[in-house]
Amino acid sequence: MKPELSTEEQSKDRFFAELAEVSKEMVEAHGKDFAMGALVLAARWIAEGKFGKAEENIH
Repeated sequence: MKPELSTEEQSKDRFFAELAEVSKEMVEAHGKDFAMGALVLAARWIAEGKFGKAEENIH
């Protein structure tokens, strides 16, 4: 019997499922190196408090 997940755990599971799908699509379209680089860059933006300011960082 599986324990019931809390609302927060269910939300996190949905995000992990979405990340998995996006990651799969990126690998299929552009390869593993691109997908890993994009995810690392996103993590860096989050760590540096820059997420949401991607337009400024790209140019």
